[in-house]
Amino acid sequence: MSTFSGLNTANTALWAQRRALDVTGQNISNVNTEGYSRQRVDLKAIGGSAVPAFYSVGSGIGGGVNADDVTRIRDAFLEGRGHTEHANSARLTAETGAYELVEQAFREPGTTGLQNLMADMWRGWQDVANKPEDPAARGQVLKRLETLVGGLHFSRAQLDGQWEQTRDSLGVLVDDVNAAAGTIATLNTAIQRATQSGLPANDLTDQRDLLVMKLADQVGVSVRPQADGVVDVAVGSVTLVSGGVASKLKVAGTTDPTATGGDPPRVVTAVGDLTVSVGGTAGGQLSALNSILPTYRADLDGIAVALADTLNAAHADGYDLSGLPGGPLLGSSGGAITAASITVVLTDPERVAASSIGPGTPNLDHGNADKLGQLGNGAGSPDAAYRRMIVELGVQSAVSQRNLGIQSVITTQVDASRESVAGVNLDEEMTNMLSYQHAYSAAGRLVTAIDELLDVLINRTGRVGL
Repeated sequence: MSTFSGLNTANTALWAQRRALDVTGQNISNVNTEGYSRQRVDLKAIGGSAVPAFYSVGSGIGGGVNADDVTRIRDAFLEGRGHTEHANSARLTAETGAYELVEQAFREPGTTGLQNLMADMWRGWQDVANKPEDPAARGQVLKRLETLVGGLHFSRAQLDGQWEQTRDSLGVLVDDVNAAAGTIATLNTAIQRATQSGLPANDLTDQRDLLVMKLADQVGVSVRPQADGVVDVAVGSVTLVSGGVASKLKVAGTTDPTATGGDPPRVVTAVGDLTVSVGGTAGGQLSALNSILPTYRADLDGIAVALADTLNAAHADGYDLSGLPGGPLLGSSGGAITAASITVVLTDPERVAASSIGPGTPNLDHGNADKLGQLGNGAGSPDAAYRRMIVELGVQSAVSQRNLGIQSVITTQVDASRESVAGVNLDEEMTNMLSYQHAYSAAGRLVTAIDELLDVLINRTGRVGL
């Protein structure tokens, strides 16, 4: 090994340590950058020649250090776990939000809830039973009945509005997914070209992984690594991104909340209309559209029907002030009775059938009004059915919130593990910086030492020879 070769060795050391310092500075500057993965210079010794020769012998010491490769620190297993747990957390968040909005639609417990409105209506019949001759008592029971019907209309409108808003939100989310998939395909192409050309692609890969995690939150994805740094992204059994090509999704199904049974909302491929099994926020929204909201809409409609049937049957058993049999109290504004169409059809207080005594006798009897006032106490009453529905809603909401809490803990733990691998630790970077700084100083001192050796060899030896 010649004396001049030592300069080359020192030069590679200076280059390697400076490159390592540059990477450390990049890590420190991006400590708060979302999606950034810390990088590390791979230092490799340049070994001596291992090829045998007849007339030359290598020293075996080597030629310095190589620092051409900069590695992006990521754990593929933890990233896959992150995709799964983020999708589960987003799905449960959407479902929990749907239950909370349903609870707001029923306003229980509270003075404006249907339970309180029904109780007021039954007390109104008791007031009629106490004063069957008082027109005000008869009028107020009809007004309370109208208030109850208005409460049913409001709750049903809230559920319908929530369904429509969720359907619109799903469409916006799918459009966002398509845009992100297109960007991932573009980044795949750029990463492939950079890798094949030997250029760094770490920052592009960070951008792509950030978008993949976003897709995991939105629809739930799985990732399959391919050659040259490319990844394929799949949603369910459908490949959304394959290399540099992105497919598109769309929302299919009814836009009418009353028709979810025959044509449920779903996510399908834009080409071929293949149903896609989605997770994440989209999965939670589909659960709300096809299960949560239709269930409570149907239950509310059933309560409206039961209320109408119960009141109309009991009212028909009595007689009004004129001795005529009681007519229907509740009906429909169009079609079958639902919580949206139910209406009060009796408007004349004198037609309130409070009496249980037939025609031809004084009709100030209160027997039928008293019977009507007791209808809310039975095990099969509309009140009991409504209470069962509210209890079931409370249980389902509590279970959803508990599951979300558990899932949030799991997701946080996985994110912490991912951050411990890929995140920038300032203490660690400061330690590396000092290490590389000292190594750079030592390499500089090596250059000075070799310079002094050459000075002795060239200048002083030459003078001695003269």
